Amino acid sequence: MFTGIVEEAAPVRSMELDEAGNGRLSVAPELVLEGLKLGDSIAVSGVCLTAVELDGTTFAADVSQETLSLTTLGALEVGSSVNLEGALRAGEPLGGHMVSGHVDAFGVLEAREQDARSWRLTFSVPAHLKRFFAPKGSVCVDGISLTVNEVEGDRFGVNIVPHTMSHTTLGERTVGDRVNLEID
Repeated sequence: MFTGIVEEAAPVRSMELDEAGNGRLSVAPELVLEGLKLGDSIAVSGVCLTAVELDGTTFAADVSQETLSLTTLGALEVGSSVNLEGALRAGEPLGGHMVSGHVDAFGVLEAREQDARSWRLTFSVPAHLKRFFAPKGSVCVDGISLTVNEVEGDRFGVNIVPHTMSHTTLGERTVGDRVNLEID
């Protein structure tokens, strides 16, 4: 379980695919490595993965063909940034909402507008999932716990504060980009 409170955005060092189309993702974080052990769960842009290699500066996780095809991890390139969060530990504050790391679908960033010091982002969702979005409900976008502001048809909007915009991959997203969605 996770909270959707991203600890850091970090660069992808490599994504190697085997003959069957399964991957091994290597990421170079600065903060998340502290205390990370082999076998620990880590949310990578909202996708729960297992650390299978640690070398002091990077961790690696195996990514199945299914996960690569159903999440944005399949489009990662060396140098791409991913949001990282270590697994929730008993007794730690729950700052976002309960997040499983099981992505429900892709969303698409449809609009991005500055609103005073914040940003308003609008995402479209697959038609079969739109009924699960509600104003003031929670959604996890690329591993980030957010509050839904409004819902209209197959779109929902969120407000992003400056800290979130500068400390997560949302600051890099442009209209048309796909994101991982986990519905509350």
